[in-house]
Order: sequence, then C-alpha cells, then structure tokens
Amino acid sequence: MKLTISVALISMAGSAFAGEAVDYTSGDRTFEGYVAKADNPKGSVILIHDWDGLTDYEKQRADMLAEQGYNAFAVDLYGKGVRPGSMEENRAETEKLYSDRETMRALMTVSLEAAAGQDVTAPVVAGYCFGGAVALEVARMAPEGVAGYATFHGGLETPDGQDYSAATAPIRIYHGGADTGPDMATFAAFVTELEEAGTPYKAEVYAGAPHAFTVFGSDRYREDADQRSWSDFLVFLGEVNPGP
Repeated sequence: MKLTISVALISMAGSAFAGEAVDYTSGDRTFEGYVAKADNPKGSVILIHDWDGLTDYEKQRADMLAEQGYNAFAVDLYGKGVRPGSMEENRAETEKLYSDRETMRALMTVSLEAAAGQDVTAPVVAGYCFGGAVALEVARMAPEGVAGYATFHGGLETPDGQDYSAATAPIRIYHGGADTGPDMATFAAFVTELEEAGTPYKAEVYAGAPHAFTVFGSDRYREDADQRSWSDFLVFLGEVNPGP
C-alpha cells in the first residue's frame, strides 16, 4: 500500500516547550509528532518514544537537542490521541508493532518523510526503551540518508529472519549494567552479532544503572549514567554531523 503524508504545524503557544506539534498521515491514520529546531542547525536527530507513546519526556529531549544546535523530530508510532495510561495499555500498543514488523517499518518510513519535511535531514535515529528497539529495526532496514543510530536502554533482540548485513551507518548503544531486560547476556550476544556483521558500533555499559536509567523523575533515574550517555551521544552527533 502506498503511504502518503500531509504535514500541518500546530502552535504550542502557552506550553513549556519551545517546539511545535506536527500532524502527519499514513493512509487514513493521523499521527502527531513534535519538532524542535535550532537557530543554526549543524545536524538532525529523530527521536523514537518509549512504550508509553510520545510524551513530555521526548519533547524535552528534543528541546535539549535544539539547544545544542540540532533539529529534532520526535515521532509518533501509535496515532494521534493514542497515549496509553497504564502498563497494560503500554504493553498492548508495543505488541501491536512487535508482532507486525512490516507496519513498524512502514510507520518509521512515513515518520522519516515527515521529519524531512521539517528540515530534519540526514538524521541520527535514536530511541529510548521501546524506541531503542525500533531504532535498531530501522538500522536493519538501512534506509538511505540516515547518518547513524543510538539506543538508550533499548531492546536488543533481533527478530528471526533479520540481521545487520546491510547496516553500515554507525550505532551507539547505551546500556545499564543492572538492566534485567535486556540483561547482560542479551547485550553480549547483540554486540557479537554486530561484530560478525561488520557493523560499526560503540557500546557503553553503566555500572549499577537499571532499565530506563535516563527517565527524569523516575526511581530508576541515574544521574551519572544519564549525563555520561548524553555527553557521549552529543559527541557522536558531532562526529557524524560535523557541521559547517
């Protein structure tokens, strides 16, 4: 099925965020992303949300990236107005896409197109938790024009029938040493897979950091691991988007 896109900006006046909401479409479904732009952009980032959908967390991260000189587009993979309110609802939404990788890939393709329409081009694709797993799905797709990938405490398992043979853009992996899902055995298997595929990567593990260690205000938040991973991510962005 051919996917079409229509983008409309919606003012965020009166909100605490500096960016704007962006409506875009896939078939008959509408999605609501978020774009934050730098004054003098030196590169671009696409952010993929956690299992609770596009929330203030991703908007804050997008604004932080804009402050660092990067145009940032936070995608919506659930649909406008679909924002789960419980762990059960979170799990139900993610399972829809984990069990239908074709749709997951199609929605990311549309999201990449929507981002390009907002001057988010040659991006690094990054995600948190569920979003990290989706970022790796995109890496295995290996679309043209993506500068690199990053996953923060994301899912690392590779579905049957997929591999990294086509993945040539560099990948950054930020993982908590105390994460139990995925655990260190899964992490090691993933790194081995990248080695065997010849995919360029760098992996960092933070001692004592649990799953979701970057989530502000959470009891899982670990300031040191968050700051170190964010600092390395900014260095990575400078390497693949060196600017003028």
